[in-house]
Amino acid sequence: MNTKESILRRLRAAEDYLSGQQISRELGISRAAVWKSIGKLKEEGYPIEAVTNKGYRLLSMDTEDTDLFNGAEITAHMHTSWAGHPLYFAAQTGSTNEDILRLSGEGSPQGTVAVTAVQTAGKGRRGRTWISPDGNIYMSILLKPHLPAPKAPMLTLVMALSVLEAVRGLSSLGDSYAAASSAAIKWPNDIVMPGPDGQYRKICGILTEMRMEETEIRDIVIGIGINVNQTEFPEEIRETASSLRCLLGRTVNRSLLTARVWERFEDNCNRFLEAESFTPLKERYEDALVNRGREVRVLDPRGPYTGTALGINEDGALLVRLHGGEAEEGTVRAIDSGEVSVRGTGGYV
Repeated sequence: MNTKESILRRLRAAEDYLSGQQISRELGISRAAVWKSIGKLKEEGYPIEAVTNKGYRLLSMDTEDTDLFNGAEITAHMHTSWAGHPLYFAAQTGSTNEDILRLSGEGSPQGTVAVTAVQTAGKGRRGRTWISPDGNIYMSILLKPHLPAPKAPMLTLVMALSVLEAVRGLSSLGDSYAAASSAAIKWPNDIVMPGPDGQYRKICGILTEMRMEETEIRDIVIGIGINVNQTEFPEEIRETASSLRCLLGRTVNRSLLTARVWERFEDNCNRFLEAESFTPLKERYEDALVNRGREVRVLDPRGPYTGTALGINEDGALLVRLHGGEAEEGTVRAIDSGEVSVRGTGGYV
């Protein structure tokens, strides 16, 4: 913890003013160093009051309206045992997935998280670029599970459920966040919310990468991009993407949301790893699955087909009952994500 973070922690814990002399003595630094760190905290947006002969005091920060996004704020909101320990925050980076792969090679433990406000080389599925402007959350976690490799893809669904529950949890902040409860999962791992026109739009994407050593998992990196306070979108994705700010009509505290994602993920991941099965999470995931009961178009490289999505099986595969006109009408197919995409027959969902 650096000097600035140490001072911030003391200001948070104090019930009254803290004098510069007291902070200086407790941290073993000069009064000038205290003043400099206080100045940096103010520049970052912390409402710190300075009164002659009294000292410094951190004023109340309304979590509903404040969007201070940095490592100290995330840590202050987070209550986890291993997810997010340690946590690395950077205002800008190339790719948080690449950062975690590097940190894994340097010996970082399971649970290490990299977070940023801007990515310059974000990664999407199938080698696509993930557009990563400021105002959002981009983060990745390092996992080193003792898990059979065929079960590893289900961790993507674990993460999708966790992000969904964190987003829905925003509704507890008040009526202005009520629409967050309408968030859903588009199989397998997109988080979507309905807009004013009733059409679902993507607010979060997830990318999982796994490295092997012979037949054992070396490490797994799960990257997440959540559209939070972004207000403008490129024309090519405007009809299918949105952000929490656009859909809720207000700014969302990214540090709070980040902390809640890791709290939900730690709990869900523990359940999954203990069972080595998605069974403990299956019911909650299916309840949130927007595809369930809908007509879908499966874009299989071997040939597209339509059917009705029924839910998922124990391995997280989407169960689709084929429609009339298909060679196997009435047959239920289990679809693994892999190279297969699923769309609604009338649009994205």
